[in-house]
Amino acid sequence: MRKNIAKGAEADLYLEGGKLVKERVRKAYRVGDLDAKIRRLRTQREYKLLENARRAGVAVPKVDGRDERSCKIFMEHIDGVPLKDYLVTAMPKEVSSIAKKIGESLSLLHAANIIHNDLTTSNMLYKDERVYFIDFGLGMTSTRIEDKAMDLVVFKKSVRVSHTPIWEELWKNILLGYAKTKRCKEILSRVEVIEKRVRYSSEL
Repeated sequence: MRKNIAKGAEADLYLEGGKLVKERVRKAYRVGDLDAKIRRLRTQREYKLLENARRAGVAVPKVDGRDERSCKIFMEHIDGVPLKDYLVTAMPKEVSSIAKKIGESLSLLHAANIIHNDLTTSNMLYKDERVYFIDFGLGMTSTRIEDKAMDLVVFKKSVRVSHTPIWEELWKNILLGYAKTKRCKEILSRVEVIEKRVRYSSEL
């Protein structure tokens, strides 16, 4: 029996047979063959990113298989609380602890050259004191400092908007957890460059 969980712009999420299924749906505005190719390649890429993230030590749903013809990924269902919601009522000490865990996990992702590309606390689940990263649909593999820095820039903006009253404390502790990242100083330096570039463009 199928139980719908969410319907996104790119894919449907539903429970079936105790597993979470992510199915990339056909887009009518794309030519049929091109649409099938795009969905198949994105399914392959996300599946691989989830596997590699897990191997790197990041808490992510365990993937159990994929069907490339129907563009489906079968994975473990994490019955956790969206982190965005959990942080609203969490105590300050717990917020700091969770933020450090986020930074540590992000450090592991970047060490494995995995760029999430859509980092928000809406794309994280909290269960049994663990932070699970989900939805790697826009992710990619890259060794570039620029890409890792941009991952942080996007995340920082999201944290500021979603958690305005506590965002500075959150971000400070996220960076504490991220500090062991290889080439951390270089990445954070690039973050500053990107932010200055964005501010300059917005002032023009």
